[in-house]
Amino acid sequence: MDETEFWEIIDSTREAAEGDPEDHADLLVDRLVQLDPESVLDFARHFEARYNRAYRWDLWGAAAVLLGGASDDAFDFFRCWLIGQGREVFEGAVHDPDSLAELLDDFDEEIDGDAEDLGYAADEAYEQLTGVVTPDLGLPPQSAEPEGAPVRFEDAAALAGRYPLLWERFGSG
Repeated sequence: MDETEFWEIIDSTREAAEGDPEDHADLLVDRLVQLDPESVLDFARHFEARYNRAYRWDLWGAAAVLLGGASDDAFDFFRCWLIGQGREVFEGAVHDPDSLAELLDDFDEEIDGDAEDLGYAADEAYEQLTGVVTPDLGLPPQSAEPEGAPVRFEDAAALAGRYPLLWERFGSG
């Protein structure tokens, strides 16, 4: 599976779910079980590589603005959600997290920003296909600390200064 096919699967299942993260995860599992096990592992590698790539302080700060704060778990689930938004939103956010203010049409913090189940979709599909848990994907582990300079999540002025576009649309200050 190449990167284009990975993103096509993400996009088609998100569109079918009409943006609902839980439905998206269910539809993604349904789509992945139509593939062979090796293709599901390829999908899992693509997902995990992007999940690890998004382990950045600047994205964590953006998540904190969007979600009104972001614990470790909340940021993990946010990264799954971010991948689920598709290539344009994901790449734009990794390049410039403040651009999420322009990349997101709507953001409902009740349902958006948390897609924990997307992170398990490939594992679930693989287990359904093979009856065994997903083997090690052979990827380097996530770094111990996020990339980049730490962000002071509790400092509203610092968040507003670092993410002016996001803060204007979504900030709680």
